[in-house]
Parts: sequence; structure tokens; C-alpha cells
Amino acid sequence: MFRPAIDEARRKWQDPEAILADIGLKTGMTFIDVGCGGGFFTLPAAVMAGESGKVYGIDANARSVADLEALAARQNLGNISVATGKAEEMVLCRECADIVFFGIALHDFQEPARVLANARKMVQPSGILANLDWDKESVMGPPAHIRFSREKATRLIEAAGFKVESVKDSGLYHYLVIARPD
Repeated sequence: MFRPAIDEARRKWQDPEAILADIGLKTGMTFIDVGCGGGFFTLPAAVMAGESGKVYGIDANARSVADLEALAARQNLGNISVATGKAEEMVLCRECADIVFFGIALHDFQEPARVLANARKMVQPSGILANLDWDKESVMGPPAHIRFSREKATRLIEAAGFKVESVKDSGLYHYLVIARPD
């Protein structure tokens, strides 16, 4: 599998396959990666979901989306569909996703409450929302003042109509929130 050099550096401190397995991604599932960037989680999700699964990526950065499309084509991953646009304005489907995933992105949105409301529309009643984000005290990552604490992320997710099932450490620098539609 081809991986850009930046992914190799990131893989030293974050294992996307292990994180995706931890949230329960399996063959045949529908997975939506909100704020997918260049596909650090999207590409391994497509491999894990297999030909019978479907993976969607949403990102506002057209260049990142184009790079992801090119990588998916090179890797013959025909189960990936990508969309360029603001997550505050996008609902790709209604109640179609087994998993709606935010990979260190929720704190970056201008209106995270709207993004989460859209995620609530896309997730199946039996599905999950998974929010992986930077710990507030982590030595790596964006400036601490833009990061969401575990408590703030939990409040936002619950306000969007989810019931938080767990909040736990994920590696050295992140936490993972798992929630289901309420």
C-alpha cells in the first residue's frame, strides 16, 4: 500500500488501523470520515470495510480531497467516495452510516455543533459516532486554546443528540469518545 511520507512520520505516534479496529470497523460497514484531509483514516478504513463496505470522506480542502482521490485510485479502492465542502453544510446521506468518525478534526470546525447535528442525521440508529481528538495537555498538536477538553467534546456530542458510552485515552496524545444516537 502506498503511503505519503507525512503519513509515515505520523504513524510513529498514531496507528489508524488499530484505532479503527478499536471503534469496531468491520467488513461491510459504511464509514464516514468527517474532516478526512488526505485520507490518513479514510484509506485504511476502505481496506478494512472491504469491497462490500462503503467509505465516505468529507473535507473543505479541495486539494486534500483531490490527493485522497488519487491515492484511492492508485490503491484500487473503489469503495471510497469523497466530497469537498464544509461539514457544517453537508449531509451525505440519512441514517446510512455505521460509524461517523472525526479524526483529530472536531476542534477545527467553525461551527462544531452544526457539524455534529449533521453527523446525527447521517448515523444509523444502531451506529456510533467516534471522536478522536488531541488531549488538552498533550505536548504535541495544535495550540491548547483551540483544543476541546474531553468534557467540552462530551457536552457538544450530547447536545447533538448522542449518548456518550465511553471516553478513554487513545495513544499518548489523544482521547477517544464513543457515542450512540440517543
